[in-house]
Amino acid sequence: MRRKDREITDKERIYQIIAGCDCCRLAFSTGKSAYIVPLNFGYDREQNAFYFHGAQEGRKIDLIRQNGYAGFELDKNHELLEEEKACEYSFRYQSVIGEGAIRILEDPEEKRHGFDCIMKQMTGRDGWEYPEAAVRHTAVLRLDVTEMSAKEKA
Repeated sequence: MRRKDREITDKERIYQIIAGCDCCRLAFSTGKSAYIVPLNFGYDREQNAFYFHGAQEGRKIDLIRQNGYAGFELDKNHELLEEEKACEYSFRYQSVIGEGAIRILEDPEEKRHGFDCIMKQMTGRDGWEYPEAAVRHTAVLRLDVTEMSAKEKA
């Protein structure tokens, strides 16, 4: 990280940033460019893993099968910091970026755990039930974090 003065190293603060986000952008290499997709997500801090859900086919699924690796980015607390001169303007934010191995879950119990993480992130609540058809017909993805960093401009 170039700006060490903005780096966040405290894991609890990083978890708080993640907990306050409602969108995680996944990035995949396509060989000649990048494919980036914004997704709802869940995070399991014990496993240091992100969970996502979606259709069982499409470009994202194809790239997961091809590469098995993805980058991610989350951000929050955006605010334009205005000044008198254009080049003095700045922007307040908190962000988390990283990468990791990503896979499509097959085991129904693992998929339910992924759904639980997603629902907890999005609603703050536990105790959901999922119809068998939804578990069977929805792709649940797990990204195991291998690298993660965070920073903020206060």
